[in-house]
Amino acid sequence: MPNLPPVTRYLLIANVLVFALQLFLLDANTLALSQHFALWPLGPDQLGQVAGGAVINVGFRPWQLVTYAFMHGGFEHILFNMFALYMFGGVIENTFGARNYTIYYFVCAIVAAVAQLLVMKYFPNGFYPTIGASGAIFGLLLAFGMLYPKEKMFLIFLPIPMPAWLFVIGYAVVELVLGVTGTQAGVAHFAHLGGMVGGYVMIQYWRGKLPLKPKRQLLR
Repeated sequence: MPNLPPVTRYLLIANVLVFALQLFLLDANTLALSQHFALWPLGPDQLGQVAGGAVINVGFRPWQLVTYAFMHGGFEHILFNMFALYMFGGVIENTFGARNYTIYYFVCAIVAAVAQLLVMKYFPNGFYPTIGASGAIFGLLLAFGMLYPKEKMFLIFLPIPMPAWLFVIGYAVVELVLGVTGTQAGVAHFAHLGGMVGGYVMIQYWRGKLPLKPKRQLLR
């Protein structure tokens, strides 16, 4: 933690603190936080009953486009995301600078949320919330693959090194296949892809590749 740049460090701390609050409030059963801050589908609010018999009202609110990315569904979920944030966040923050890195992270999270909302609206499969920093994390992974394409990467359970650009493209293809086929129910594959799309657009903008040009181009 002391070696991490500040924004990445604060993001790690914020995610862990929110998860601790979820555990303290028994959010998995009470939806004490999820009722207000998880990402709920577009459309009219819904009434539901939680553990203990309480009836709550849930539905989409604009701030959920950001707040959902600080909540997690269990220890495995937050450990995977925070490990990836630790691995890639510092590198990308040092490359972009704190201000642009912050913008990039939240753009990825928001685009991921929008992608998930559209999927839930046009391909409904129940009324349930989305939580997790995965959309932003996949944006960081995309950035690493674009900015450091020749760096070697490998999956923990498959220790075969491959260039970062190939790893990222392969991961994106897997996410697309899993999303289209409906494999791994409960995993927001299109939110992951949305985070990568948001990241790609931001990097192309900073590189001056889009019609709208930035004041200062990303040279890497």
